[in-house]
Order: sequence, then C-alpha cells, then structure tokens
Amino acid sequence: MSKFFESFNQVNDSPHKAELSHELIAAAASYEAAKAYEKHVEKNGKPDSHAKAKEIFAALAGAAVDRLIETKGLDFIDKEKAKHQAKKHTEDIYVEEFSS
Repeated sequence: MSKFFESFNQVNDSPHKAELSHELIAAAASYEAAKAYEKHVEKNGKPDSHAKAKEIFAALAGAAVDRLIETKGLDFIDKEKAKHQAKKHTEDIYVEEFSS
C-alpha cells in the first residue's frame, strides 16, 4: 500500500491544478479509502460478505475521488476515469490487505 501512500501525499501536497493525472488521483483516493475502510471495520466489524466489503470500499473510494476532484480542479471526464481506476485499485488493496 506504500505506492498509494506516496500518491496520496503527492496529490494532497500539490497546489490546486488540473494537471494531476486521473491515475494519480485514483491511487490517492484508494489510499484514503483503505484508511477509511480500516476505521469502518474497527467501528462496525467486518462486513458479512466479500461482496459487501468491496461495495463499501468502492463507495469510500468514490467519495475520496469526489473530494480530491473538487479540491484539485479536474473536469468530469477525469473524475470518471479516476473513479474507475480507484475502483480497480481498491479491489486489489482489499484482496491484498483485508481478505483473509
């Protein structure tokens, strides 16, 4: 998850600009989603199913993308690309970090 952490820092430390790639935004959003998912599990316990966990994770990633897009000034197309990429990243993170 360290590459996502690096992306998270790069995005959050950058000024407001539309030059950030959707891949970078997606990676940062995936990191934020992983942290939020950890907090969710800590507070509510593990979801009943793998599908429900992935659904929660994807929703958290989508919310993170929306927040990052709003603060960094990307357009609708970049937003949709970033959401799609973030969903892929979160599925990978979930399998690597949380499914056992």
